[in-house]
Amino acid sequence: MSQDIVLAFSGGLDTSFCVPYLQERGYAVHTVFADTGGVDAEERAFIEQRAEELGVASHVTVDGGPAIWDGFVKPFVWAGEGYQGQYPLLVSDRYLIVEAALKRAAELGTKAIAHGCTGMGNDQVRFDLTVKALGDFDIVAPIREIQKEHTQTRAYEQAYLEERGFGVRAKQQRYTINENLLGVTLSGGEIDAWQAPGEGARGWCKPRAEWPSEALEVKLTFRNGEAVAVDGESLPGHQILARLNQQFAAYGVGRGLYTGDTTIGLKGRIVYEAPGLIALLAAHRALEEAVLSKAQNRFKPLVAKQWVELVYEGFFYDPLKADLEAFLASSQRCVNGTVTLRTEGARVDAVGVESPHILNAKGATYAQSADWGVEEAEGFIKLFGMSSSLWAEVNRDAKA
Repeated sequence: MSQDIVLAFSGGLDTSFCVPYLQERGYAVHTVFADTGGVDAEERAFIEQRAEELGVASHVTVDGGPAIWDGFVKPFVWAGEGYQGQYPLLVSDRYLIVEAALKRAAELGTKAIAHGCTGMGNDQVRFDLTVKALGDFDIVAPIREIQKEHTQTRAYEQAYLEERGFGVRAKQQRYTINENLLGVTLSGGEIDAWQAPGEGARGWCKPRAEWPSEALEVKLTFRNGEAVAVDGESLPGHQILARLNQQFAAYGVGRGLYTGDTTIGLKGRIVYEAPGLIALLAAHRALEEAVLSKAQNRFKPLVAKQWVELVYEGFFYDPLKADLEAFLASSQRCVNGTVTLRTEGARVDAVGVESPHILNAKGATYAQSADWGVEEAEGFIKLFGMSSSLWAEVNRDAKA
């Protein structure tokens, strides 16, 4: 009798290869697609059709949009930092995909879990550590297994599928493409070779020639640091992000080319597109700059950097992450207001901020007017710079 195994499935080359590979090793493969919001109805139907074509024992599709907003987007926007100052952690849906797969395994009464991660990437760390954090399961990783014998794994996977009568889509032959509510990442081909990305290395973001001629303005309203409305319309968070993705992708916002230090020590180079997240970060940062104290604005990036590194490296369930999120949540209690975003293409700017919590001094405006006297200003400068001024005075002869 075949052993049941649950495979986190996307319909791409790697997970498609995993199905016959596992079947030929005696498993009854049950696929789970966690729809974290990056695919349209046509692509969702393709994934379900692909699972059926491959002959899986069962297939389920799970709506992961609300979970990815609450579990990742909210604290990520609170943190306000990308990995290494740039990358907006677009693969963080992996943790929610694992949760969906483990839930399906519990329904089937099996302890066998499979994924299509390679042995050279970060996703294997995220998948494996999440599985280990959430229960006692046997992990099967077919791509890692074939890499013991084959160096050109993508070519091997493609040939393996075609020999069994399963086609491979053209875009999967050149690039590894990951798409979800957070954005799109593309790797492989000339990207891995540190060359300029080809025309095919494009996801949602429109090229310059296709940007609209009119500028786009969008108003985002935040409550306790969470986006709750777009242009005055209250929406669930994942729907807000989906709308921002559509609006700002048309202007090419959020596209980047990034080389990062991966968890396993290699350099990883990708094209990423995150129009909605970049817009959210720009609006949230502008609001925070206006309403947080100087000390908060200085300290928060230290917490954010640690939180981002934990999430990037697979420690989504480490207790330190929860501790850091408690601080981040506390810092958001006055991050309330509406920010106007504007783009003419490529970049987005926060051009207006409205909030009852803006730290305005009633009688003073920076570099223009003040409600203190000249003597007070001179006294402040003297005391504030006392240590530095004393050092210069005492050591003036030594410097000469």
